[in-house]
Amino acid sequence: MFVAALLPLWFVAMHDVCQQPPQVKLPPKRARLVVAGDLMQHTPQLSAALQSDGSYNYEECFRFVAPYFRDADIAVVNLETTLSGEGEYSGYPCFCSPAEVAYAMRDMGIDVAVLANNHCLDRGLRGVSRTADVLDECGIERMGVFRDSVDFQHNNIKYITRGGVRFAMVNYTYGTNGIPVPKGVVVNRLDSVSVVRDLNEIHRDEVDCVVAFVHWGNEYERKPNHSQRKMAELMKRNGVDIIIGSHPHVVQPYDVDDKGKVVVYSLGNFVSNQRKRYTDGGLILIVDIEEDVNGELKYYISDMPVWVKLPKYQILPSSVGDTMRMDAASRESYQIFMADTRKLLDRGV
Repeated sequence: MFVAALLPLWFVAMHDVCQQPPQVKLPPKRARLVVAGDLMQHTPQLSAALQSDGSYNYEECFRFVAPYFRDADIAVVNLETTLSGEGEYSGYPCFCSPAEVAYAMRDMGIDVAVLANNHCLDRGLRGVSRTADVLDECGIERMGVFRDSVDFQHNNIKYITRGGVRFAMVNYTYGTNGIPVPKGVVVNRLDSVSVVRDLNEIHRDEVDCVVAFVHWGNEYERKPNHSQRKMAELMKRNGVDIIIGSHPHVVQPYDVDDKGKVVVYSLGNFVSNQRKRYTDGGLILIVDIEEDVNGELKYYISDMPVWVKLPKYQILPSSVGDTMRMDAASRESYQIFMADTRKLLDRGV
C-alpha cells in the first residue's frame, strides 16, 4: 500500500489507459435485396417443364436470371401457386404445381417465398400444408400464409440479418378469390388493423429496415389506385421502409419519397403464360442498402425488366434478350414490352 501510494499520478493514469479494451470499428452495414414478381404456373408451363420420365425441370426457365438472385444477400419471389410432390397438378383457375418449382427456386438462390396472394388457398388446407412442407424441405423461408396459430407466431414477422442489416419483413393479401380460410389456417389480410398491429410488434431498436410485401391493386391496370396509395401511406407512417407490390400482372411505377422510403406498386409477372401486351414480363427489383457516415441507411434502386420467351418460358433480361436469336413475332413482342416498361418507369408515379 505504501509503495503504491508513492507512484506518480502520470503512471497511474497511463496504467488505466492501457487497461482499456481496444475499440473495434465495425464495417458499414451493407446488403442487397433482390425481388421478383409473380411466379405462376399455367398449364402450358407444366407441359413445357414435363420430362420423359414424368419429372419436371425448370432449369431452362430460370437460367438467365439465376445469377442475380445468387448474388443477392436476400432473394425473394411472390409464389403465386400452391405446391405438391404428389401430382394432381393444375393451372388456372386453381393452381397446384410440382415440388420441382421450389427445387429450382432453391437452386437459383431464393431465400424467401411470399405466399399471401389470391391463389394461396387454391387447394384448401391440404394445399397450404403441402406448400409449407415443400418450402421447409428446401430451406426456403415463407411468409403470409400459415398452417396454424403456432406457425403464425413463429413466422409472421420474418427477422433476417444480412451484411449487418437487420430486416423485419411482413406479407399481406387483399383476398383469396372468395375461398374461405380453412379452420386453423392463418392468411394475412391486407387491412389497416392487422397491418398496424403487426408493425407495432416489431422491436424497432433491434431492426434497421422494415419491408412489406403486399398483394393489392387491380389486375392489368398500369397505375396504382387510390387504395394502394392510401395503404402505402399508412405503412410508411407506421415505420415501413420498403413496400413491394404484386397482383396486377403488369408493371406499375415505383416511388422514393423525400425521406428515402420506397414504394414499388407492382413488379408484374416474373414468369407466366400470360401473353397479352404488358403481361408477358415484369421487373426484377434490386435494392442496395448501405449505411452512410451518419449511421443512416440509404436505399439505391435498380430495376431490371425481364420478358418471358416461349416455348421454354425462358426469363430474359435485356442483356440476354437484346442479342438472342428469336423469330420475328417474338422479337417484336420483346421489343414492345421493353419499350413499354421503360417508358412507364421513366414517367414514374
